[in-house]
Amino acid sequence: MTKSKKPEFRPNEFVVYPAHGVGKIMSIEEQEIAGFKLELFVIHFEKDKMTLRVPTNKAVDVGMRALSAPDVVSKALETLKGKAKVKRAMWSRRAQEYEQKINSGDLMAIAEVVRDLHRTDDQREQSYSERQLYEAALERLTREVAAVSGVDEAGAAKKVDEVLLSRAA
Repeated sequence: MTKSKKPEFRPNEFVVYPAHGVGKIMSIEEQEIAGFKLELFVIHFEKDKMTLRVPTNKAVDVGMRALSAPDVVSKALETLKGKAKVKRAMWSRRAQEYEQKINSGDLMAIAEVVRDLHRTDDQREQSYSERQLYEAALERLTREVAAVSGVDEAGAAKKVDEVLLSRAA
């Protein structure tokens, strides 16, 4: 079993777990699992009312990372202003790509999904699956913007909406 580099995460720090978004490290605990002593990060996701335990030596391997720097958040918001890049591939293929981007935990990739799936009132209606992907990406983006900016989620949602609406104008 190879030991990977131990990450520098501490309790009460916000982190991004790729498959779940922004969570807060509640503690670092040691548990015995199948006869092995494991050191685990206990991460709580408030919005999902979920607690996740991640082995400290596997955190980096699974893609857990610190919150993005403010300049990365600015770039992500700038990405939202761009023109939607919708490929002509079949929807099932595009949906898979969007899903992968959302679960990558990469803020820029998530911003691209929000940009590509955003619809203004005068555009055609979204399908159910498009709407689901859009809302998932928007929620991930909003949570990280909120955590980095130090505002509540409603404030971050307003900020993201303003950027999306400024694009339409």
